[in-house]
Amino acid sequence: MNYDVSSIDEYIDALEEDRRKIIEKIYKILKEHLPKGFKETFQYQMISFVVPLSTYPKGYLNRKDEPLPFMSLASQKHHIAIYHYGIYSNQNLLDWAQNRYKEMTGRKLDMGKSCLRFKKMDEIPYTFIEELAEKMSVEEFIASIEQVGKT
Repeated sequence: MNYDVSSIDEYIDALEEDRRKIIEKIYKILKEHLPKGFKETFQYQMISFVVPLSTYPKGYLNRKDEPLPFMSLASQKHHIAIYHYGIYSNQNLLDWAQNRYKEMTGRKLDMGKSCLRFKKMDEIPYTFIEELAEKMSVEEFIASIEQVGKT
């Protein structure tokens, strides 16, 4: 969903209360569980955690003015979305995520290339999100995207 906002706080404030609580909870999880070195920002109309240009000056898709996105969080029309670019660039992490999610919930992970979709708001596995956030360091992420050429 598109909101006419330009910051994380404005984005959260624009959400309906039920979605706001979920987004705030996941945002807090990401802030607490992501390894050191990722920087929070508002990118692509989403709450995002990126590899800063000071760490990875090549930038996203070799755009020297655009930090490399790692994890982003959005409230979409029919679901909460977490975009995890490490899953897209690292098969071992993708396999772990799919297996761990199924182990925790008994269901298959609903996802696209990097997008994890949570449609049942009362069944979001917050522990899974905590564990996923901790799985990849800045250095590991940079190495994985450079290995597969997805910058």
